[in-house]
Amino acid sequence: MTSHQTGFRTASPRGFLTIGRSVAVPVRRVSVLTALVLVVLLVVAAVATLSLGRLGIPLADLAGAMTGGAEGRDAFVLERLRGPRLTVAVGTGGALGLSGALFQSVTRNPLGSPDVIGLGAGAGAGAAIVALMFPDTVPVGLGALLGALLAMVLVHVSTGTGFRNPARLVIAGIGVSAIGAAVTQYVVYAMERDRAAVLSAYVNGSLSARSWDDAGTIWLVLLVVAPLTALIARRLDIEEMGDDIAGALGSGPRGTKTIAVVLAIVLSAGAVGVAGPIAFISLTAPQIAKRITRVSGPHLLLSTLTGALLLVLADLCAQQLPLFDNLPVGIYTMAIGGAYLGWLLIREWRRGIL
Repeated sequence: MTSHQTGFRTASPRGFLTIGRSVAVPVRRVSVLTALVLVVLLVVAAVATLSLGRLGIPLADLAGAMTGGAEGRDAFVLERLRGPRLTVAVGTGGALGLSGALFQSVTRNPLGSPDVIGLGAGAGAGAAIVALMFPDTVPVGLGALLGALLAMVLVHVSTGTGFRNPARLVIAGIGVSAIGAAVTQYVVYAMERDRAAVLSAYVNGSLSARSWDDAGTIWLVLLVVAPLTALIARRLDIEEMGDDIAGALGSGPRGTKTIAVVLAIVLSAGAVGVAGPIAFISLTAPQIAKRITRVSGPHLLLSTLTGALLLVLADLCAQQLPLFDNLPVGIYTMAIGGAYLGWLLIREWRRGIL
């Protein structure tokens, strides 16, 4: 690890891209190549989303439509139907992937994902309460953020050791997830059926009928939070060595963890606020990025790109697969992520971690 050799306070450490004196982002050749591949795949998936199907824009006309030449039906598809939906998918997937990378870096646990440890369920419950009990009074995004914060407080207190014990963290998270799901179901069934139908997106997670306002919300969250994560990227890289070494190198592990958790909560709450509690993107994106590169580190940028790609592909399936019409995208991520979570739990159990 480069930071072992150079020391935390070296001005221009090898293997880091430095911006001024505050920002040092880990950069490795394999990470750069992986990022380029992910960007290419993301562009291909985005083109497929806009061009496939009965309402798709013909591939020959797509470039012209994207540069302002869209008219009639193509303009409607690009500006009202699929354009904002795709933009929300990229932003939401990126936010979930980055949030998961922050959590797994802080907890040093591949199961330390916002949706596994109750944050997604808490945000969904907060959104449910606000959307149905206080409509037009409190923004849904604020309700999601408050629900996510309350869920994290419950997990932190109930473990008795904060985020330090992986097994307690997962068990407490499962309990808090159950509480959040119970609150959501209670609110849904307590309210009128028609109003509860509006909430279906916040129960399963959906990108259907998303607007440019939703796209603006999630991208504003990303543009504000992502630079802040770059400020702590080098500290998170050092955190991989353990609290004692990180403290000896002057990275301030407790402060770094607190900042990372707060940023992860804001990212996850922003994603839930616009698309509902889409499951398992936060869990799988950082692990896929880590297994592709096979190097240590939090992989913040790669997790962001992987999360965006996964959600765009899942939404492409939701729009194009003929078997299930208008199935929420959260169902697809849940099916794939559930299988992955089962495999991960078995592997961690065999290793004696759980």
